Amino acid sequence: MNTCSESGPPHEALFFVLAYLPVFELVSMSQVCKSLRDVINNDILPWLNVIVEPPLNARLSDDILMKITSKANGRVRVLSLMNCVKVTDDGLLKVVEENHFISKLYTPGCTSITPEGFIRAVKLLTNDNHRLTSLKVSGIYNMKKEDLETLHNLINLNQPQQKKGKIFYHEYRKRSSLRHEEIDGSVDVDVCPKCYEVRMVFDCPEIFCPRKKQHQTIECRGCDHCIPRCEECGICITGQELAEAACADALCLECWLQLPKCNFCNKPYCNQHAHQGCRFSGSSGFVCTACHAKFC
Repeated sequence: MNTCSESGPPHEALFFVLAYLPVFELVSMSQVCKSLRDVINNDILPWLNVIVEPPLNARLSDDILMKITSKANGRVRVLSLMNCVKVTDDGLLKVVEENHFISKLYTPGCTSITPEGFIRAVKLLTNDNHRLTSLKVSGIYNMKKEDLETLHNLINLNQPQQKKGKIFYHEYRKRSSLRHEEIDGSVDVDVCPKCYEVRMVFDCPEIFCPRKKQHQTIECRGCDHCIPRCEECGICITGQELAEAACADALCLECWLQLPKCNFCNKPYCNQHAHQGCRFSGSSGFVCTACHAKFC
């Protein structure tokens, strides 16, 4: 691979995108050449939005998180920790104590963080005229209705009445690409109207939902535990409409018909797990992992 000294400096457009890259990509870019390394290591702009995603999330600890966020000199704006199971209450609180201008705090799937620890962090960020507008806590264990109400009250604290938000709800398009609207005071979980547990609550994306048509008294809004939804289109599905997939996800009959099927059992993978199928040279089809273990 050519170095910057041989092929010229990086195009200046690259420096503008650094502030939008997740931490893993930032670290990778810093190894490309000296110019990029110097900018990434010495400029705070790339570190204002700290976004940790796979594969870095599995290795992120409290100490590493502190080192990463310290590069912004107390000016972190967005802290997004996706499934960082090694980050604890102590690590989160230390980062928040050093960065009072965080406007978006996302810790979905951070199972070592407790509701109490998260609430303490939010309280630190909601002193005086805070800038905190959006939270994501899905996957934090033992979150209760009272905790959710506390977060909702804190995030709306000291905000003008016309800007006060409400809890927003993710709308299913596809599970791999949930569309949502972030507004002031938004939290990604709610109390499920069916089981009354604090979970992510979804609306059916179909305007003319068959479930609503056939069962006028049934409101097809709830969490995944209460209402099964198609992994592909997100529509709520009843037992008769549920089609069996090669993976553990649910599919509606319409999506089931459109997906490629296993050569042996005639079951499809959803698109999210299609890579699990075994393909052979000279064949256009695939074999699911269960049939591959049984017949191949």
